[in-house]
Amino acid sequence: MKLGRRKFLRVAVGAVALPTVSRIATAQTYPLRPITMIVPLAAGTLTDVVGRVVAERMGKSLRQPAIIDNITGAAGSIGVGRAARATPDGYTIALGNLGTLVLNGALYSLPYDVLNDFTSIAALVTSSDVLFARRTMPARDLRELIAWLKANPDKASAGIYASVHHLVTVAFRKETGTQFTLVPYRAGAIQDLVGGQIDLLFSTADQLPLVSAGSAKAYAVTSDTRLPQAPDIPTFAEMGLPALSHSAWIGLFAPKGTPKDIIVKLNSAVVEALADPAVRSRLLELGQEIFPRERQTPEALAAMQKADAQKWWPLIKEFGIKAE
Repeated sequence: MKLGRRKFLRVAVGAVALPTVSRIATAQTYPLRPITMIVPLAAGTLTDVVGRVVAERMGKSLRQPAIIDNITGAAGSIGVGRAARATPDGYTIALGNLGTLVLNGALYSLPYDVLNDFTSIAALVTSSDVLFARRTMPARDLRELIAWLKANPDKASAGIYASVHHLVTVAFRKETGTQFTLVPYRAGAIQDLVGGQIDLLFSTADQLPLVSAGSAKAYAVTSDTRLPQAPDIPTFAEMGLPALSHSAWIGLFAPKGTPKDIIVKLNSAVVEALADPAVRSRLLELGQEIFPRERQTPEALAAMQKADAQKWWPLIKEFGIKAE
């Protein structure tokens, strides 16, 4: 049976329009089921807690729950790999940080590309690291600590439990001309510092209450300015060690190829979550600084990730740091 010319044209135009209509319908209806947020680190870690706080609030905006799935191993590379292989439909997203979505790219031989196999959604929070020491360390400040380390070569030990902390610890040793033993940890490093089993530890600022409790000492922070919650602790830059300045971050990513309209919806849910007073209060309690609104865009996160790769990858090679 032959179609009339007008009828044929209507059918043809309709067929051409189907993909566009399908994409619009997808954007309007997404999400239709719960979203899985892969956290590539163990439950209870700082990254995990931040993810749970944000995911719960995102669920209210999206009207579907964002369910945390902790997939651990190889410093986060196993979970990130799972996210990289996921269907790019917006139902699997990944929480990443400086270690898992930048440093691991230089530390491991990965079956995915940390810079090119993901689409950025939004930067969530940033934080600084602190150089902690056992409470019985005799040095009163950073200069005395460096002098003590030089006077006691290879007698001190420093815990390392994440790629960024490993890197900054090695950088500290090089920049100060000191020698001490590195002790790898999967967990429990801060407990061993408090117990006096190790002497030094770079860790996150949420551990600062240990200092006020008298359980540990703190000598310097890696931020550009002093932390509001610890104004008496100087920055490394103030102490003549600007090379040790850095900030860690946590961001949200989707597999490469996730439709842009879905990324826009996810980004909007993150922005709403980070504007919520209850979320902001909880993240600040965790020692996290929320990125300003103009830096919560997918483009800002992608630029930050690329800049950190350009900064840290050459140093990893220079220091000869290997995955533990």
